[in-house]
Amino acid sequence: MIQDVDESLRALVKRDALNGSKADVAFDAPNKDWSSRRNTPTVDLYLYDIREDVEQREVMWEDIRGQDGMIVERRPPPRRFKLSYLVTAWTQRPEDEHRLLSGLLSCFLRNQTMPADVLSGSLLDTRGKITLSIALPPPQDRSISDVWSALGGELKPSLDLVVNAPIEIRTSQAAGPPVLEEPKFTIARPDAESETLASPAARAAKGRRAAEARIAAARPVGPSGPETTRRSGRLKPGEPVEPATPASQEEAVTSGKENQPGRIFKMRGIERS
Repeated sequence: MIQDVDESLRALVKRDALNGSKADVAFDAPNKDWSSRRNTPTVDLYLYDIREDVEQREVMWEDIRGQDGMIVERRPPPRRFKLSYLVTAWTQRPEDEHRLLSGLLSCFLRNQTMPADVLSGSLLDTRGKITLSIALPPPQDRSISDVWSALGGELKPSLDLVVNAPIEIRTSQAAGPPVLEEPKFTIARPDAESETLASPAARAAKGRRAAEARIAAARPVGPSGPETTRRSGRLKPGEPVEPATPASQEEAVTSGKENQPGRIFKMRGIERS
């Protein structure tokens, strides 16, 4: 991706900044040895720093759909990186250098995004715009004077160009087969421990036993009358239980189609007096 950004910058500078001038466009480190060999006007774009733009990092994978609209694979989103270039002009006269710098500054101010007609290589397939920032204050942990000191040269008028470009991550995960079966649900009473018995008759019997147990626990015991206080509690051994089984109704609903049945919904309602 970096070499494609270089070629795109070369095409943009020649088209919008040099205006047909015969000045060269280079990407070398502007140290003393390189500058001493320059005998023609040159615009140098030296890449001195590469950092990820963590503020624009995305974590959600993207769904890639086929012609039928179904998801066929998932890809991670592209990661964006800031490429910092030291832009300088090299001629025999300072006035010519300033003229070139002025043209470069106007070029990058007009083009805050990389034009589509100068993109090359892998940048043609990028899923995101390539932005250009020119002459912004550098971060606190880096200054232009430190760059010139590291190059071993004298301080020279320059522009700080930052290209924010996405890098595609060449990996993907195949999506599983689509779910064709319709969903199936089971509806049960909150007080039921399990509704997975063998047959509806077994579930109904369990419901009757639970109802009888609740009635037995709440039935008053002992004599009753105005002269006696009613006591409540459990039935004594051998005392009969009054039949009070609530009537229940059960309905089964089958989803899906006749040739492809789906889940079976079974709902039971209990009438209480």
